[in-house]
Amino acid sequence: MEGDNQYKVIIVGAGPSGLAMAACLNFLSIPNVILEREDCFAPLWQKKTYNRLKLHLAKPFCELPHMPFPKSYPTFVPKNQFVQYLDDYVNHFGITPRYNRFVELVNYVEETKKWNIKARNINSEEVEEYSCDFLVVASRETSDSFIPNVEGLETFTGEVIHTTQYKYGGRFEGKNVLVVGSGNSGMEIALDLSNYGAKTSIAIRSETHLLSRTIVNLGLYLMKYMSVYWVDSIMIMLSKLKYGRDLTKYGIKRPQEGPFFLKVKYGKYPVIDVGTVEKIKSGEIQVLPGMVDIKADEVSFNNGKSYSFDVIVFATGFKRSTNKWLKGDDYLMNEDGFPKPSFPNHWKGQKGLYCVGFSRRGLYGASMDAVNVANEINAILTG
Repeated sequence: MEGDNQYKVIIVGAGPSGLAMAACLNFLSIPNVILEREDCFAPLWQKKTYNRLKLHLAKPFCELPHMPFPKSYPTFVPKNQFVQYLDDYVNHFGITPRYNRFVELVNYVEETKKWNIKARNINSEEVEEYSCDFLVVASRETSDSFIPNVEGLETFTGEVIHTTQYKYGGRFEGKNVLVVGSGNSGMEIALDLSNYGAKTSIAIRSETHLLSRTIVNLGLYLMKYMSVYWVDSIMIMLSKLKYGRDLTKYGIKRPQEGPFFLKVKYGKYPVIDVGTVEKIKSGEIQVLPGMVDIKADEVSFNNGKSYSFDVIVFATGFKRSTNKWLKGDDYLMNEDGFPKPSFPNHWKGQKGLYCVGFSRRGLYGASMDAVNVANEINAILTG
């Protein structure tokens, strides 16, 4: 630290991306601090994920820089062990985030050539000011939970929750539950609900690719040696062999573009199936199209039908809030909170601004970003 609240590098966000960034800087002895609005590191993982969650990718694709997972960990690391790994990571690299700091405004000051940060201390309600030469946005893709504005939602007589509030299906046994959203969280929560005896439906509005863990990890391995086009061709072939050529009779339609192309280009992840498709085929999980409106406990859908539900679980993702507080940047981040530059240069802004964890390549991409940013900052500081 150069003085009170003056740092070489300030990182916004203490999720895995922010921790990876701090570790890489500490590894190079570059002073830094993380500002985190919650009261712990990786709050999404510690507080807002469901119990049965595991990393969908094999552990070599998910470890953070300079510290592999323990050999005793399984190939697909469960949530609790991943949080323990992060705790060990924080201790090993001496990472000490400033918690309960809600970043309200960041702007670049031309006179001083520094970034000025105003962060509200949630405990004291005081606004603290920080300055730094280098600013790293590491709040990633999952900042604020998002529930769409469905007509009549306020009239729903049952329970409405977001996936960040869902833990396990035990308390929903025997209830009619609608899961809205067919990404990985939605599909796995639907499976969990069904396993606990809930009468489960899932609203699938978008086209989606279905891959098993084995198939997707094979794809990641092949990406080292083959183009996205050929990897996608193999992924689609294997998916059709496993799940069937045509799933439209079950309410599922594959996109025309390949799974890895969609992930890289638009950040749209394939569904990594852990048993949901089998339950859909058996009729244990009902697939419905997009919602139209809600009246009391009745939900209407695009197929003209209506069903009554006790609970709606919104697996509708997150909205990024970067554009609300980051000012003075016309180059790096767009209004949706994603980088304007294309991969592999997506992490590098101007005036000492960087971002980590926005490559749409999961933890593996965040780790690469952190190494790149730390190396560039080190090169600048050492001349």
